Amino acid sequence: MDQATLLVAMLVLPLAGALGLLLVRRRPNLREAVTLATGALLLGVVGALVAGFDAATATTVVLARPLPGLEIALSPEPLGLLFALVAGFLWPVTSIYAIGYMRGHGEDHQTRFFTFFAVSIGATLGIAMSANLLTLFLFYELLTLATFPLVTHAGTPEARRAGRIYLGILMGTSVMFLLLAVIWTWHLAGTLDFVPGGILPADADPALLGILLLLFVFGAGKAAMMPFHRWLPAAMVAPTPVSSLLHAVAVVKAGVFTVLKVAVYVFGLERIGELASAEFLAYLAGFGILAASAVAMKKDNLKARLAYSTISQLGYITLGAMLGTASGVVGGSMHIATHAFGKITLFFCAGVFLVAAHRKKVSELDGLGRRMPFTMAAFTIGALSVVGLPPTGGTWSKWFLVQGTLDAGQYVLAAVLLASSLLNIAYLLVIPVRGFFRRPVLADGEALALASPLACRLAIGVTAVGCLLLFFLPGPLHRLAEGVLP
Repeated sequence: MDQATLLVAMLVLPLAGALGLLLVRRRPNLREAVTLATGALLLGVVGALVAGFDAATATTVVLARPLPGLEIALSPEPLGLLFALVAGFLWPVTSIYAIGYMRGHGEDHQTRFFTFFAVSIGATLGIAMSANLLTLFLFYELLTLATFPLVTHAGTPEARRAGRIYLGILMGTSVMFLLLAVIWTWHLAGTLDFVPGGILPADADPALLGILLLLFVFGAGKAAMMPFHRWLPAAMVAPTPVSSLLHAVAVVKAGVFTVLKVAVYVFGLERIGELASAEFLAYLAGFGILAASAVAMKKDNLKARLAYSTISQLGYITLGAMLGTASGVVGGSMHIATHAFGKITLFFCAGVFLVAAHRKKVSELDGLGRRMPFTMAAFTIGALSVVGLPPTGGTWSKWFLVQGTLDAGQYVLAAVLLASSLLNIAYLLVIPVRGFFRRPVLADGEALALASPLACRLAIGVTAVGCLLLFFLPGPLHRLAEGVLP
């Protein structure tokens, strides 16, 4: 297939899969087969697009022209391909996990769950392949609406309240700030297309550009930048597969992807490096990194701890984008992938602890590593990747991010990143230490060994191995990240 066909197929396949799921909703086995087949086909399409990509021959596919000069269009570029590859790979893996989890946990409304899951992935890939700000904004909003039913899946008062917070913050920030920033950019530049090096006029007032940058970054509420971060912990009420993919990969990464995309393709790194507001945002991200880590240390609920960890880790990517250095952008781009694999592994393990052992608090995990050694070992690997220690992929993204702070002369921010890694150790690696080295706490008649669903273990194994492979074979990821630079 040519590049244009592949781009269209990336959008059509998830939507066709969602329709297929509705048609076979009364046959669970067939429904799950449709989910897995759609995910595998989509991964093949994304892989083919990445393998055949050449910036010199990149194709733009125009889906619609709502107004003269404004297009809804798709076009591949390295950052979008990196994001699409991560989401495309982890969707079928998460689908395997979700099948085991949803059955093992006896969840209701599984057809609705898998259907909106598919639509959400389609919206995510639309964001990744957006050729301009208008297209990105439309798919960004679609992703919010498609994930809302997943956040409120349980139907409990707590889930409905979480859904209101989720929708209120994400729609509020995008309409109040992001949409205004898009319109203002059109007024200044006369175009919304993404162009390496930026599109804003050279004679634009730096003070006004600084305000525009603030609107873009705060408008990307999915990046969970403080103070617009409360939606993410609230959304942890959703089933673990939702937390795993949408809140470790698709939704949150759509936010920081938008920040990176705007920094490189709207402002340009040289312009970012000159703006006082970019430095302010870098320090605000640094504050968020440490503050969210401090909150995570106090959370006994495991998913809440992981949620605040995610807020902290997203700050790394925003910080990298605001440095205005090549290393910062490369590190931020790589962190989209390395954090995704590390954090999704942690969420997968947290879900298994709940389904198999009925444990959801850190204080309840003592000795669980002796009862579930495979799952706790995978948790250890995921934690090492989030911390940024060998032999896991997180090592390389954090390496480049620290290098980016040094290139920018921001030694305080370099210290922030290093201090954050120490805090990561304190709130993440303590869990496998408790799991392996403390005595198991057993209820009356409870067996020592615990069995988790096979599908869940298979998915955990894939993502844990992915964390290791990104350390030993970082070349393809690094080439895509370097391709983001003008």
